Amino acid sequence: QVQLQESDPGPVSASQTLSLTCTVSGGSITTTYSTWNWIRQAPGKGLEWMGRIRYNGINDYSPSLKSRISISRDTSKNQFSLQLSSVTPEDTAVYYCRGVTGGAWVWGQGTLITVSS
Repeated sequence: QVQLQESDPGPVSASQTLSLTCTVSGGSITTTYSTWNWIRQAPGKGLEWMGRIRYNGINDYSPSLKSRISISRDTSKNQFSLQLSSVTPEDTAVYYCRGVTGGAWVWGQGTLITVSS
């Protein structure tokens, strides 16, 4: 059974770069056709898809975040990571990692990131 776990980056201040890592167990991030996504939900708002890295290392990003986002992976650790630069309090949200693999959608538990001004 595939499971995902987000890291806890600690306090984040405005203008910094937010870094999150998602550790995948029970499956591989290189499984053919799998995708590994970052999604967030700001207080009182809906889910926002941020971007993904595919099984072959290709990235897709939300146009609204493209100038600030980078998603990478470490296949040796079976992890994928999010970097979001120049954060503001508007980036405060619960951040989720999600895997789509073998036809199943698997979510991490989410981590609340509060950006202080």
